[in-house]
Amino acid sequence: MKQLVLLLVTSVFTVLFFSCSDKKDSVSSDLPAFDETLITDAENLMGLKFDTAEHRMMQRNLQNNLRFYKMIREHTPDNSVVPALQFNPLFITNEKGMEKEEAQWFLPENVERPANDNDIAFMSVAELSVLIRTGQISSTELTKLYLKRLKKYSDTLHCVITLTDNLALEQAERADKEFAEGIYRGPLHGIPYGVKDLLAVEGYRTTWGAKPYEAQVVEGTATVVKKLEEAGAVLVAKLSMGALAMGELWFGGKTRNPWNPEQGSSGSSAGSASATSAGLVGFSIGTETLGSIVSPSTRCGVTGLRPTYGSVSRAGAMALSWSMDKIGPICRSAQDCAIVFDVIRGADGIDLTVKDRPFNYKGGSDIKTLRVGYVKSAFDGNYETRINDMEVIREFRKMGVRPEPVELEFEGMPVQSLRIILTAEAGAAFDELTRSNLDSLLSGQERGDWPNIFRASRFIPAVEYIQANRHRTLLMQQMGRIMKDYDVVITPCFRGNQLLVTNLTGHPCVVVPNGFNDKGAPTSICFIGRLNDEASILLAARRYQEATGWDEKRPPAFDE
Repeated sequence: MKQLVLLLVTSVFTVLFFSCSDKKDSVSSDLPAFDETLITDAENLMGLKFDTAEHRMMQRNLQNNLRFYKMIREHTPDNSVVPALQFNPLFITNEKGMEKEEAQWFLPENVERPANDNDIAFMSVAELSVLIRTGQISSTELTKLYLKRLKKYSDTLHCVITLTDNLALEQAERADKEFAEGIYRGPLHGIPYGVKDLLAVEGYRTTWGAKPYEAQVVEGTATVVKKLEEAGAVLVAKLSMGALAMGELWFGGKTRNPWNPEQGSSGSSAGSASATSAGLVGFSIGTETLGSIVSPSTRCGVTGLRPTYGSVSRAGAMALSWSMDKIGPICRSAQDCAIVFDVIRGADGIDLTVKDRPFNYKGGSDIKTLRVGYVKSAFDGNYETRINDMEVIREFRKMGVRPEPVELEFEGMPVQSLRIILTAEAGAAFDELTRSNLDSLLSGQERGDWPNIFRASRFIPAVEYIQANRHRTLLMQQMGRIMKDYDVVITPCFRGNQLLVTNLTGHPCVVVPNGFNDKGAPTSICFIGRLNDEASILLAARRYQEATGWDEKRPPAFDE
């Protein structure tokens, strides 16, 4: 039965091909014959209906399909090999290109080194950069401070897979030596950070958070890590992630939320958000396919940027969904996210989805120049975080901005059904894991976990996957029409379809803390932007944080 359903996945093009082929061709004798009952059973799984004559006609084609599947499986590509079909969020837009301008950070002035090391650990990248640039602290000293905290708290939070302490100290010493010689690489020079353990680092294992890959060492170093090294940043740890980029559960346990260590940190950028929140790193790198930056950033009370699809290279990163995966920074502030994003963005000639586009960030700009909307229907009704969310709108009004009501409405669009794009691509990315039955080693084995999702994805017909992507084109067109009038759209992070929609359309998002609920847990708000306009949403988020200070709150248990 399982083999039969797989045969129908590529039915249209294969049937057309073989109906025109030489009728004398024979089918390998080791392939099963498929009677009408089996074909009917497969049709029922896929919502199809053919008659008896059609069943008989397609039998030979189905057998040939299976022969092709077996041939393909004898040559399984590595996870890093991308499909020949590439997603481009810009192909349906009429947005004009921008002239490239130099970023203007407006870093803080007169920053003094705190007497307490804990206060240093929770300083922003912007503040730490001033301490290093003014010689108040060395990169080596700062690195040792974070390594000490990582060793002290990592077992509590289960947020570290591999400490890269030897590499970190080498990089820190190099940063100090360069600074002494008059070489300064910018705001990240000498700043310690961590990466989600789906990014390869030469000489270190890259586990993807999953037991079957626990000892895996991927050749080479991810482009993002290379760019950060070139900017002078110091890698102190490879951080935990939900197994194969889902949730907070990995082969070493459950990553914990620093605000409530009895609770998971959410995922899948679980360790990145947890370590940043607890002051174990200066900043971190996460990834998102469908909420994996937004969700843990919310849970852990930190700031995350999910950039426009195609703005950051994924070379050297685990692939889950080639048309939806995105890499972005998780930091203590929106200003920090802007600094990190400016370093990691841009083409590398390897990930061909990435284009060089301007990032014209102006940290001193007047927020009143921005066109701001808010998703009114998402704020309506009685839901848990509504008071905090509505206060965000009031804060913008205090700043002289009048957010306009807007709706992310997609009439006639089967939005939820487009999730099959992700699951079909994920099933292909981990095809060999499923067929080898090594998926039984993964931590999660429930209905909503990857092993079951990967297996079920094998029964998604290729025709339906393509049809879903055609609907995705229409979704992109509608989203483009909505966003053309706004630089920033404010929305609750988990209300309505916006999280799924914007991940499908490739639009950028900044998630920032906006208070606490009645249980003392952090809450968040999202700023959605136009394609390749991270600058506007980061400016809006920065101004909001300057007005409120929610980004400066620390989890008490790690502020000792």
